[in-house]
Amino acid sequence: MKKTLILLALLILPLHELVADEGMWLPSLISQRIEDMQKNGFRLTAEDVYSINQASLKDAVVLFGSGCTGEIVSDEGLLLTNHHCGYGYIQKHSSVEHDYLKDGFWAMSRNEELPNPGLTVSILQRMEDVTEAVLKGYKPGMSEEKREEIVKKNSEALIEEVGKEGQSLRVRVEPLYYGNQYFLFVFKVYRDVRLVGAPPSSIGKFGGDTDNWMWPRHTGDFSIFRIYAGKDNEPADYSEDNVPYQSKKSFRISRSGVKPGDFTFVYGCPGSTKEYVTSEDVSYVGYVSDPQKIALRTKRLDIQKKYMSQSQAVRIQYSSKYASVSNAWKKWQGESKGIIRMNTVESKKAYEARFREWAKGTRYDGLVDRLNSLYAIRNPYFLANEYYTETVRAIEILQFAAATKERLTNGKPLTEATEAFFKDYYQPIDEDTFTAMLGEFDEQVPEEFKPAYFKEQISAYGSIEAWKDDLFRKSIFTDKAKVLGLTSADLDAVSSDPAIKLGEAFNDLFSKDVRSKLTDINRQINLAYRDYMKGQMEFEPEKTFYPDANLTLRIAYGHVQGYSPADGVEYFPVSTLKGIIEKDDPEIFDYNIPQALRDIYAEGGHEAQPVCFLATNHTSGGNSGSPVINADGDLIGINFDRVWEGTMSDIVFDPAFCRNISLDIRYLLFIIEHIGHASYLFDEMDFN
Repeated sequence: MKKTLILLALLILPLHELVADEGMWLPSLISQRIEDMQKNGFRLTAEDVYSINQASLKDAVVLFGSGCTGEIVSDEGLLLTNHHCGYGYIQKHSSVEHDYLKDGFWAMSRNEELPNPGLTVSILQRMEDVTEAVLKGYKPGMSEEKREEIVKKNSEALIEEVGKEGQSLRVRVEPLYYGNQYFLFVFKVYRDVRLVGAPPSSIGKFGGDTDNWMWPRHTGDFSIFRIYAGKDNEPADYSEDNVPYQSKKSFRISRSGVKPGDFTFVYGCPGSTKEYVTSEDVSYVGYVSDPQKIALRTKRLDIQKKYMSQSQAVRIQYSSKYASVSNAWKKWQGESKGIIRMNTVESKKAYEARFREWAKGTRYDGLVDRLNSLYAIRNPYFLANEYYTETVRAIEILQFAAATKERLTNGKPLTEATEAFFKDYYQPIDEDTFTAMLGEFDEQVPEEFKPAYFKEQISAYGSIEAWKDDLFRKSIFTDKAKVLGLTSADLDAVSSDPAIKLGEAFNDLFSKDVRSKLTDINRQINLAYRDYMKGQMEFEPEKTFYPDANLTLRIAYGHVQGYSPADGVEYFPVSTLKGIIEKDDPEIFDYNIPQALRDIYAEGGHEAQPVCFLATNHTSGGNSGSPVINADGDLIGINFDRVWEGTMSDIVFDPAFCRNISLDIRYLLFIIEHIGHASYLFDEMDFN
């Protein structure tokens, strides 16, 4: 236990300053960073940022859904997040008659706010170090299996005990530093969240996939929701009797704007990073995984784009799906290029050579070589699994068939899920995807990872094209009426459906064989990383190590700053409405702005209206929608992206290139007033 406490001291003590802009810090330990933040211009205290004894900024930050962040901006539960975070819910409310994606949506009264079944927001109540409690009973020398058993048992006991504090709590015990430390996170989950406003997609997604991850950016990436609660202000299921949530804390909004060098502070829930991995893992990501996934998604996007350009109905059906596919597609391009540009693999290898020399004769001797050997075993399985995910699981009918069979088996109703599927399903896209993706799988994946059924069908039909024609003709899952008529008595017929048989053949191979193998190898890799993490800390005792992101609340701070992506090119950190007009082109979907915005600009006086800005905050996926705060704790923007050249920051941070892109809060207010004509919302906001 003494050794454990010494290690924890190494984990959390700020022994040496990093570049201030790098790092994702735990709010509960922010007192250890506050001095540096204040040196960089921050004017609040650690207690203002995170407190469990009084209202603090943490109480105005939410986990929006399961993968974004949002911020509360009024005492009546008014919530801001990104347009792309709310996009799926806006899309669900849209139809050809009421195209909220195209035209935008603005509730002009509380009665017009739209409910969103399944959408939740989670507000952190507290976080605390529970390492000692989680490892209670563990003794050095125990097997890894025994350690896992102890950790699981103790974590479940903690979660159960804390869960007694309230029915609407979500309690998590998360490992940090590969299990060298454990933290408890307690969230209160609100289940009635209603859509209040969203700009037209021509504003909220301006620039589309062309500008995604790029600078200069001119995207009004925001949507507005409201949290509702029971009359006791506690979480409740949707009811007309619910009332707006009375928040402990809401952000005051600054109208002062930003200028180069201003302090910025992002408070949000970054999803996943891996800053401390070896060169072997980085090499796989940059030179193998990213390139193959980019190629596969390019084919899928081309198929969807072809049909979306031909029909407004199909465009509405597939807008959210297309955005989901394209987002990671472009991110991977920048990530791979960044890894190569920074010589990250070579730098990691040089570091590992120094570590090996230092580790001789210690418990860490041979650790890097062990990790490399484990990756050599893992990578073929991992690559095959990625191909399966990117190809087979991209075929919509296969996923729908499997989900329908599961509902039938469990006696669950089919109507709602079936209606939802066919509302946003266009069979020609799925058929072309089937042919293209299974063709890639057959060509690129080794024989040992191909199900016998898959090989038999290709042999029997002679081509994937012929197989596709027959499967889509025979499968019951292409016919909504037939699916709605299914009962549990039809399970035998459903089980023999060609879509079910193909999906289950792949699922059996990858779930039973490939993923079980991956689980075993990854367990060994994570165990080795636990030691490697300790070793790195002992090897570099003067360095401050921040924990990798895991979709829990973190703080990143930096300052407003442009960057130079190439020789002779210098990007300023602020974009304006003038740039939107310069890009405006009615003939190009991504750049066709609303006529109302053109008219406003033509009136004059708005050329310098700020739209977006750059800063040096260390962000990741999950930070979408995060509040960007100034030195006084006021809201100045909403984070929504990173620059393309800096997307490798999930693995390696380069202060010269890593920039987060944020919507200037003044553009949000401008759009609410001039496009949405919903300035009544300002009455419940607090401005500075």
